[in-house]
Amino acid sequence: MVTQLSTTHATFMIERRYPASPARVFAAWSRPDFKLSWFFCHPDWRVEDYGLDFRVGGREWLKTGPRRGPVHAYDACYHDIVAERRLIYSYEMHVGDQRLSVSLVTVEFEGRDGGTRMTFTEQGAYLEGRDGPAEREHGTRVGLDNLATHLQREPAGPSEAMFLQSGRQT
Repeated sequence: MVTQLSTTHATFMIERRYPASPARVFAAWSRPDFKLSWFFCHPDWRVEDYGLDFRVGGREWLKTGPRRGPVHAYDACYHDIVAERRLIYSYEMHVGDQRLSVSLVTVEFEGRDGGTRMTFTEQGAYLEGRDGPAEREHGTRVGLDNLATHLQREPAGPSEAMFLQSGRQT
């Protein structure tokens, strides 16, 4: 039972440049197999459940956590998708049955100098001091570092190349 209610509001913005086309960077966000390869900041944690229904009104969820610890749950809803240009989604984070935060995220993709400039902006409400903007920004930076590694390490494979050529999600 929470005895003291508190809300911390904060916004952070992270800009990254990736040496890949906006189509390829966007695919890394929109395809479940690609996204799960870079998305979370604790690679040693177990994944109990993951899903991505990438469409306006669609959901994304991840249940993960340390091997002997509580489940950390991410539950998102997509509000706006403009292929290769912009994503807007909201999400909640929980540990066990406690809600940590509710956030609104905008991710913008812009082709620049043969690559992509991506701008990630998160507006969060962090509840009861269970989490905070510094921790969330740190975890987001780790995930975006993982994305850079994924894009460098994994050349576009046949399924990704077909996806990029088709101009639509499969």
